[in-house]
Parts: sequence; structure tokens; C-alpha cells
Amino acid sequence: MKMHMALTAVWLFSCAVAAAAQEITKVEEAGISYRVIVAAPSQIRVVWKDEKQNQLKQIPAADAYLRRNGEDPVMITNGGIYEPGLVPSGLLIQEGKEMNPVNRRKGKGNFFLQPNGIFLIRDGKAEVLDTVDYRGGTGVSFAVQSGPLLLKGGKTHPVFKANSKYRLHRNGTGVRKDGKVIIAITDFRQAKLPTLHDFADFFRRKGCDDALFLDGDISLMRGRGELGKRGNPFASMIAVVAEARG
Repeated sequence: MKMHMALTAVWLFSCAVAAAAQEITKVEEAGISYRVIVAAPSQIRVVWKDEKQNQLKQIPAADAYLRRNGEDPVMITNGGIYEPGLVPSGLLIQEGKEMNPVNRRKGKGNFFLQPNGIFLIRDGKAEVLDTVDYRGGTGVSFAVQSGPLLLKGGKTHPVFKANSKYRLHRNGTGVRKDGKVIIAITDFRQAKLPTLHDFADFFRRKGCDDALFLDGDISLMRGRGELGKRGNPFASMIAVVAEARG
């Protein structure tokens, strides 16, 4: 009986931890406030268009689309940088279908600050990798390309400077050493915002060797109770859903 009660307690505790891991939490690091969510790779969805190939554009539309597909979103944020017309700047894979090709061109701006990278779910595992290392292939269910990489193999992007004067609103994603995905965004309306160097340090402290910058001032993260609120239009969006797929 005692063993049964102990096992039940462990199971309940494990469920509580799992549930907590699916909600947005506030974290303060080095005087900067972030909203953070941690999820299993099987809970990640990347969306751009609906079942009729119409661009979703807004978080409420992405929420409605996912719910039509039997999902229960607990968080939606914008994905990678995009071009005029709300077209992803690089690779976009949704439900195993490549909807926009990988972009290996040179250019100006954050997206092209090499190395840039790709966040993807492949064979049930999450990865952030340098775009030059992406070879396509089977098994990729979701992917979004953006840039620059924040961390590669535990090392900060070589261009970032610790004393940079550019402190801005940002969001990004990384993969922890335990395989979980962490998605973070800075809080609006705070006195101090991170440099890209600070942002990379944040993901390193959270256990990531590899992390990717998603976007800047336009970025939003909505959780439960907020998903119906319209805001900035986006191309790709990344969602965390309540239940992992089998």
C-alpha cells in the first residue's frame, strides 16, 4: 500500500512538472525580464498557411487553424524573419511539406549575419543547426530558418560584442542538452533590454549549446487567455501544444 501511494505521488508530481513546463513563465536574468516556455519536441508546431493554403498572418488565425486540427495551443510566437508579402526569408517546413526553400544567399540584415541557422524537428528530435549543415532529407516535420545563430556548439556568434550599444526587444529558440526546446522573448516596457551577446548568454545559462535568433521589435508571445488577441502580422509562427503526438 505504501509503495502504491509512493508511486502515485511520484506520478502526480511528474504530471505537475510536465504541466508546468508547458506554460509561459517569467524569468529574470542579469536585470532583464523574459517570458519563457519549455516544451518537448513533439509539442512543437511551425505554421504559415492553413488547409486552403491561405496565409495565417495573425496569432488568432494560427490558434484557430491548430484547433481545427485537434490541437490545444498553449503558446504561439512569431517564427523567423520574413520578406514583404509575409513570405518567410528562408526554409519553412510545415507538417513535413517544404513550403519555402532554404536560403543560402548573401545579403544584409540579421537574417544574413552568418552563420544563420535553422530550427527543426526531425524524427521526433529538435535541432538548431547552421544553415550550411542542412542537407534536407526525410524525417523533418517542421522547420524554420532565421538568423543569426545565437549559439553554435556552445560558442557565441563571432560577430556579437559584449559591449554593444544595441539593446532591443528579441525572441529566439534553443535546444537544451536534455533535448527540450526553450523559447524566450524579452518583456516589453522594461528599463533594460539585451544585446545579441546577452541574448546568447541567456540561452547558454538555460542549458543550450545551440540557439537561434527569431526576430526583433515586432515579436510577440501569446499564452492561454491571450491567443485571441490580434497584433503584428507574421509569416511563420511557432506553437507549443498541450499534448505531444504519439
